Amino acid sequence: MRRTLILLTASMLALTACAETDQPGVAPTTAQAPPATATPAAPATTMLATTTTAGPAPTTIVETDFPVTVTAANGDVTVETEPQRIISLSSTATETLFAIGAGAQVIAADAFSNYPAEAPTTELSGFDANIEALLAFEPDLVIVFFDPGELVSGLEAVGVPVLVQPAAFALEDVFTQIEQLGEVTGHPDEADALIDEMESDIDELVDSVPDFDEAPTYYHELDGTLYSVTSATFLGELYAMAGLENIADPADTDGFGYPQLSPEFIIEANPDLIFLADTICCAESAETVAARPGWGTIDAVVNGGVVELDDDIASRWGPRIVDLLRTIVEATIGLAG
Repeated sequence: MRRTLILLTASMLALTACAETDQPGVAPTTAQAPPATATPAAPATTMLATTTTAGPAPTTIVETDFPVTVTAANGDVTVETEPQRIISLSSTATETLFAIGAGAQVIAADAFSNYPAEAPTTELSGFDANIEALLAFEPDLVIVFFDPGELVSGLEAVGVPVLVQPAAFALEDVFTQIEQLGEVTGHPDEADALIDEMESDIDELVDSVPDFDEAPTYYHELDGTLYSVTSATFLGELYAMAGLENIADPADTDGFGYPQLSPEFIIEANPDLIFLADTICCAESAETVAARPGWGTIDAVVNGGVVELDDDIASRWGPRIVDLLRTIVEATIGLAG
């Protein structure tokens, strides 16, 4: 399942990036599908997307009170009245809704919405959503990270507005989506406050990064088959903010953003840090990495630089990206002694 989700995310990103050369302005982003929004061969729920492609269009507010219209990945979305029966088929959106005080309005969330604990998780799926199953909840707003077929048109046909929020291509897309959710749920002030807090925390973390004569290198592992991300992804942007150099960049010959590396390539690149985003799904750890043939000589392994991430935090592009950046920065600071 994890592999399927990541492949879906990656593929969607590639298709969107191609489409946007003709229609700039709206981007899906992984970061979720998997993340983690897409499909070629990459591992699970990833929140990644190419930073070189334009992100979702900025929010356009038609009126300050309801009805409210925002411009999302699926075009202009109008919500006539403050929604009280929201279905979230995006684990990232679910986290954000609760973070801006709209959690009480969420009546159902998809199976991957496991945070916060009070989220009304169900067996609904954002990958093969059934319109009849959704309508049984009598929603007045549905939020998805991508349209698996005719979901959006089907719901709109019966008068249910749908907001599509694909994975983020860049940090600014994260803030745009938070702002959108604040507007369509009646919590614009709370959304703005969350953005301000996140920006402040991010600035503080970036300012704490030490100066190095030569940028430390890193490898980000999506799964045990050694799929990784490049600097041209949302995750890559976060690592760059911490002053790190990505060993996977030279391997991405097609510019897809999610190359599959070989053990030999990683061993030869000898990264200073290894970040594991497959600790929950695949039980990878510093110990399992050290036990891989030849990996015991890598500087990250020798010097205790293998960082075990929370898969969910590493594959979503919501409020907890601050937690992910903090982990990255702390690992970077550790290299300075």
